[in-house]
Amino acid sequence: MRLKDKVAIVVGGGQQPGQTIGNGRATAMRFAQEGATVLVVDYDEGRAQETVDLIEAEGGKASALAADIVKEADCKKIADTCVERYGRIDILHNNVGRSKGDRGTVEMDADMWDELFELNLKSMFMTIKHVLPVMRKQGSGSIINISSTSSLCSRGTIAYKTSKGAINTMTHMLAMENAPFGIRANVIIPGLMDTPMAIERRAEERGVDRQVVRDERNAQVPLGGKMGTAWDVANAALFLASDEAGYITGVKLPVDGGVSSRIG
Repeated sequence: MRLKDKVAIVVGGGQQPGQTIGNGRATAMRFAQEGATVLVVDYDEGRAQETVDLIEAEGGKASALAADIVKEADCKKIADTCVERYGRIDILHNNVGRSKGDRGTVEMDADMWDELFELNLKSMFMTIKHVLPVMRKQGSGSIINISSTSSLCSRGTIAYKTSKGAINTMTHMLAMENAPFGIRANVIIPGLMDTPMAIERRAEERGVDRQVVRDERNAQVPLGGKMGTAWDVANAALFLASDEAGYITGVKLPVDGGVSSRIG
């Protein structure tokens, strides 16, 4: 098992209802399948517990924790709870993000800008801030942050793209700052994925069938003309979390079927 005896935190490990599985849930399950004990964190404890139930049904080990990650006290609670329950933190996987409410520059409301940055970027910083002392004391750790191809490619809205670009920059800084402590920090850059967050909202807002949204998104993917799934992100996260990636830090890893390579 590639994560045997490791303890992992997956922030955003629940998911909204939908026909497919989300990135956070898939990653929590994949970590557990490879031997990690997983603390599944979500704003909605019921959704986190659903992920725990799926993990335990396969014989894995996990527990749920409710946290509002825009509150620093809750971010600290994540680290404290993991240490209290399991004694250490080997992996921190930050999966929370949102684009709903984003607009073009002129139409963008300043309060919505702040709201999206608070959730997409500041919450990630605060969670990392409180996990780092534990990892530094251990002399090891892997931090994996989820960004987006929006950070690299043209996009018609501004706040999501900019906040995800800032995640890339922050992770680079974290990698260099914490390398002397044996801590690695990397970014996964998912492209067009068939997940509930990507499909359900767009179908509902436009009043169209889910398959219409899927067909449009599939057509944009160079590799095979088909979106990826949450398991593609989970498998990339598993590699970066494992000792196989022990000499890898500061990397931006696209998992996008070639979307970010479509330049010109």
